[in-house]
Amino acid sequence: MAAIARWCIRHRLVAVLIWLAALGGTAAAAGFAGSAYSNDYEVPGTESGRATELLFRGFTDLGGDTDTVVWHTTGSTVRAADVEQTMTRTLHAIEELPGVGAVTGPYGGTGPGQISEDGHTAYATVTFDHPADEIPASQAQALVDTAKAAEADGLQVELGGTAVALTEAPSVHLAEGVGVVVAAVVLFLAFGSLAASLLPIATALVSVGTAYAGIVLLGHLMTVADFAPMLGMLIGLGVGIDYALFIVTRHRRGLRRGMTVDEAAENAVTTTGRAVVFAGATVCIALLGMLILRLSFLNGVAIAASLTVVLTVMASVTLLPALLSRIGMRALSRRERRRLAEHGPRPELPTGFAARWSAFVERHPKLLGSIAAVVMVVLALPALGLHLGTSDQGNNPATATTRQAYDLIADGFGPGVNGPLTIAAELDGADDRLALDSLPEKLRTTEGVASVSPVTYNNAGDTAFLTVVPDSSPQSQDTSELVDRIRGDVLPPVQDNTSLEAHVGGVTASYDDFAEIIVGKLPLFVGVVIGLGCLLLLLAFRSIGIPLKAAVMNVAAVASSFGVVVAVFQWGWGSELLGLGSAGPIEPFLPVIMVSVLFGLSMDYQVFLVGRMYEEWLETGDNRRAVRVGLAETGRVINSAAVIMISVFLAFVLSGDRVIAMFGIALATAVALDAFVLRTLLVPALMHMLGGANWWLPARLERWLPRISIEPPDCVPLRAKIPEARGTGAEEGAGPVMVRTAEKEHDVRRIPG
Repeated sequence: MAAIARWCIRHRLVAVLIWLAALGGTAAAAGFAGSAYSNDYEVPGTESGRATELLFRGFTDLGGDTDTVVWHTTGSTVRAADVEQTMTRTLHAIEELPGVGAVTGPYGGTGPGQISEDGHTAYATVTFDHPADEIPASQAQALVDTAKAAEADGLQVELGGTAVALTEAPSVHLAEGVGVVVAAVVLFLAFGSLAASLLPIATALVSVGTAYAGIVLLGHLMTVADFAPMLGMLIGLGVGIDYALFIVTRHRRGLRRGMTVDEAAENAVTTTGRAVVFAGATVCIALLGMLILRLSFLNGVAIAASLTVVLTVMASVTLLPALLSRIGMRALSRRERRRLAEHGPRPELPTGFAARWSAFVERHPKLLGSIAAVVMVVLALPALGLHLGTSDQGNNPATATTRQAYDLIADGFGPGVNGPLTIAAELDGADDRLALDSLPEKLRTTEGVASVSPVTYNNAGDTAFLTVVPDSSPQSQDTSELVDRIRGDVLPPVQDNTSLEAHVGGVTASYDDFAEIIVGKLPLFVGVVIGLGCLLLLLAFRSIGIPLKAAVMNVAAVASSFGVVVAVFQWGWGSELLGLGSAGPIEPFLPVIMVSVLFGLSMDYQVFLVGRMYEEWLETGDNRRAVRVGLAETGRVINSAAVIMISVFLAFVLSGDRVIAMFGIALATAVALDAFVLRTLLVPALMHMLGGANWWLPARLERWLPRISIEPPDCVPLRAKIPEARGTGAEEGAGPVMVRTAEKEHDVRRIPG
C-alpha cells in the first residue's frame, strides 16, 4: 500500500489523468454500444420456464411484447358512434407506427370479449415486432402519444404493458443530486474545509461514473437487470464517499500531528487505506455470494455491484491520495491551520460527548443493551409476514398511466385479466389432443378460475396453449394457490395414460417459481456469506467472539430493515405518500440482494469500530478501556459516515422506482440501526459484559492462523514543536507533547467506567 500511495503522490497528475481517461473511455464506449438489460426471471427447469420454452419453440410469432390501450367513458358507452369512430381511427394510426406488428381491438367482431359488461370500458392489444428489451423508448413514447391524443371530455385513454413502462422509467438525476448535496454538507460540517469536503465527493463520482458505464457494457456480455446500474450507483455513492471520508479523516489527523502533506497522505493510505481495502473485500465477498445460487438474473447484479465497489476502493487508495497531495494544507480548515501554526502539533484525545457517552455505556451495559435489543426486535417483527410475489403495474403510483390502465381493466373485466395464466402443452398423437381438448371444461369448474380460452394449436400440431384468467389479481395469494391447484389437482388426471406434458406459466407462476428457488437456496446462501465474513474477522481480530457477535448483529440489522420494508411496501404504510404506489408483495430477488449488500455494509462499521478496540486491547490488555476508547475514538467518524450513507440511500427514494426505493429504504434503515443502535449501544454493551472473553482464541488455532493487520498505527510519529512561549512548558523538539490538565481530565482513557 505504501508503494502505491507514494507513486500516486509523486505522479499525482498522471494518476488523475488515468482516472479521467478511464471515466471518459468507458462512458464513450457505453454511449456508443447502448444498453442491453434483461429482466429475465425465468429459471430453466421450473414449470413456468418449461411453459415459456414450449411457447417460444412452438409459436414463433409470440415473441413480441404485448401492450394494452384501455379507454373508458363516463357519459356514454364505448359502443357510441363518436367513441367508436375516434378509437377506430386511433387504433389504425397505432397500427401504422414503427415497430408495431398488430393491433387487436374490440370493434368489428375481432375482439368480442374486449368490452366490459357495463359497456363503459374497452381495450385493444398492441403487439410489437420485438420483445420489450429490444423496443426503443421512442417507439413506446410514440404509442403513448398517439393513444393519448384521442382523449376528450368523457373519454379517458390509458396504456399498460412493459413497453409503455419504458416511458415512465424514472430519472435518477434528482436522487443523485440530492444525495450528493447532503453528503457534501455533512462533510463540510465535519471537516470545516471546502477542499477536504469535496474530495470524497469527487472520488466517488469518478469511480461510480466509471462503474456505471462499465455496467452498461457488461449488459452486452451477460444478463444484467435494468435496475443494476442504479443499484450500483446507490451502493457506490454510499461506500465511495464513506471510504474516502475515513482516509481523509486519517490524513487530516496526520497533518495536525505535524506530518508533511505527502507523509500524511501516504500514512492515511498505508493505515486506513488497508482497512478500506479489507472492508471493500468483505462487501464484494458478500455480493459475489449470490453466484452460488446459479441464477443468471442475480449473477449480473452481483458482478455489477461488485465492480462498483472494487472501483470505489481503487479510487480511494489511488485517486484520493493524489488529490490530497494536490490541495496541500487546505485539507484543514483555516482555524485548524492557524492553530497549528501558532501552537504546533498536538495529540488528539477522545474528549467531549464521545468520551462521556462511551463511559456512560460502560456504566450501564445491561440497560442500554436491553433497550437496543428491544428496538431491533420490534422493528424486525413485520418481517415475519414477508410475502414474496408479483409487484406489477398495479403497484405503480396512482398518477401513472400504467396504473390507471391496470385499475380500469380490473374494474371492468376482473382483476385476473391483468395477469392471466398460460398452460402450454407438448403433444404426441391423437390421445394427447383429446386429453387437452377436455382440459378447458375441467378448468372452468375449478375454484378461482374466472374464464378459460379455447385451445390454440400451432401449425405442426405438436404444441398448444390456452389462457386461464383467475378471479383474483396477479399478486394475490389466491392466484398463487390457483397455480398450485392446477398443477397438483387439475393437470395430473388429464395427463394420466397419455404422453401429454402440460406446464403452467404466466406472470404469477414465474414469480412464484423464482421465489421458491430463492427461498430454497437462501439458507445455503446466508450460511456461505456469514461463514466467509466470520472467517475474515477471525483472521483480522484473532477471536472467536468477535466474528460470532458480528454475525448476530448483521442478522439483526437485516431482519429489522426487512421489517421496515414490509411495513412500507407490503403493508403500504406511507408508500402512496412517498409516490411509490400501493401496497403489494416484495420482489422475490430482494432478500438475496439485500442480504448481500447489508452484510457487506455492516462489516464495514464492524471493521472500523472493533479494529480500534483491538489495537487498544493489544496495547493494554484492558477490555473495559479498549471498548471505551474504541467507541469514543471511532464514534464520530462512523456516525458522520452513517449520516452520509443514509442521506444517499434515502435520496434514491425520490427516483420513483419501486425496486430502487425498496433498496434505498432497506439500506438506509440498516445503516441507521447499525451505526446508531448496534455499534453505539448493543455491540459495546455486549463487549463490556463479556469482558476478556471477547478476545479468546484456542491456543492451537492461534498457532495455525496467519497474521494480518487491518489498520496498523500511524507509521510517522508525532512531531512535537510547541514553543515554550506558548505556555506549554515544553522546549522545541523536546519530545512528546505535554497534554494540558483540562484535556487530561476529559480524556476517555481517564474517565472511570
